[in-house]
Amino acid sequence: MMLKQKFLTAGLVLLLLAVTAAAAEPDRLVEQIGTGGHVLMIRHANAPGNGDPDHFRIGDCATQRNLDDRGRSQARRIGQWLRSRGIASARVYASQWCRCLETAALIGLGPVAELPALNSFYERPRDRAPNLATLRSFLVKQPADGPLIVLVTHFVTISAITGEGVSSGEGVVMRLKGADGAEVRGRLDFEF
Repeated sequence: MMLKQKFLTAGLVLLLLAVTAAAAEPDRLVEQIGTGGHVLMIRHANAPGNGDPDHFRIGDCATQRNLDDRGRSQARRIGQWLRSRGIASARVYASQWCRCLETAALIGLGPVAELPALNSFYERPRDRAPNLATLRSFLVKQPADGPLIVLVTHFVTISAITGEGVSSGEGVVMRLKGADGAEVRGRLDFEF
């Protein structure tokens, strides 16, 4: 009986340590991105559906799948979450898709610049290789000690660059490594 209690106690201690480490992860990542030389890739906020209509056109939001009220609220909360942890500004880039541009604007960390390398290739497989090559080149050229860079993009882009699959409104933190590109440091779900 005493051996069972020791195993149970040890198991509970390990579980408590795991829960504590998981709870500390977002704070650790936010602390890191505040030190410079980091990239936060965020998947656009909630936009119901999958893909885009057949008549999709860049620059014409009426032809695209867009954020709904939940997505707009989610994007604002991401910005609030970051600001409440001391991240008040960043260099912000977004895919040319309206749902990414709107997400980036509503996060509110700075002016949003379009970066075509962040565009989706989900329904445009021919764009995959050139987009990713251009995005990797962009990352290599960023200063390893520069201000935070926020990239608002799509599932396929984040997955291809980081190896992480994220839901709408989730992010992946990377550390810039100069000529070696960037290294994944962890995920942020912004705790909603």
